[in-house]
Amino acid sequence: MTEREGFGVRLRGAMDTHGPVCVGIDPHPALLTSWHLNDDPAGLERFALSVVESLADRVAVLKPQVAFFERHGSQGIAVLERVLKECRERGVLTIADAKRGDIGSTMAAYADTWLGDASTLAADAVTVSPYLGFGSLRPALDLARRSGRGVFVLALTSNPDGASLQHRGGENSVARSIVDKVAVENGNLEHLANIGLVVGATVGTALLDLGIDLATMGGPILAPGIGAQGATVENLGRTFGAVKTNVLASVSREILRSGPDATAMRNVTERTVAELRAVLVD
Repeated sequence: MTEREGFGVRLRGAMDTHGPVCVGIDPHPALLTSWHLNDDPAGLERFALSVVESLADRVAVLKPQVAFFERHGSQGIAVLERVLKECRERGVLTIADAKRGDIGSTMAAYADTWLGDASTLAADAVTVSPYLGFGSLRPALDLARRSGRGVFVLALTSNPDGASLQHRGGENSVARSIVDKVAVENGNLEHLANIGLVVGATVGTALLDLGIDLATMGGPILAPGIGAQGATVENLGRTFGAVKTNVLASVSREILRSGPDATAMRNVTERTVAELRAVLVD
């Protein structure tokens, strides 16, 4: 495996430099249309690479949503490969928002795809789903540790229906068990760990209601849901409290809607970074 600093250390450095902001690269059809691009691989590539060119030196992380590339077949995957390569060359961290989860050799193949040094689709981190059992994630967790990459495990998601499963069990909830297992996985580190959680900015009082203490987990918290899903920047401070400095806020639609003009995207991004710094950075 390539020698590199652990993902958590690299993420902390990027957040200190650029602020606690992750911008999604989400080329869904409506956005392509609003950018006056065709919903085809050429339009996909122009959109995604324009985001990278405009924002790579201004945010901590770029997060391509894998599904929007997959829908264009092999040509879409080729675009995603180019996007990840361009991000590496520009020095910006990436999270492949793939939400993979399976068992055995299948999960090992997913891990090789998104975290393996030999893969053209390798990102700095990947999102995974633990809902086939936390143990099913073992190939990804082990490969992340060996390769210095990261994993974000879905815990409390921002979609309204997630609570029906994730909150089940009250103070012994499914979500709490996931947080506890990630805490064991990370151990007691003096720096930000490589294994983090996805916890929606929209969860409100759920952490308190379920007795979940994210301070025990030790890893970064990817927080989607700001803007289109209803959460505000102010929600983040109230929701995450003592662990707010570990939060990486995911913001996409407001920034992407300001394109394709690069200056407009940068201006919205800079304003968003300033707002989030004020709330999340001590």
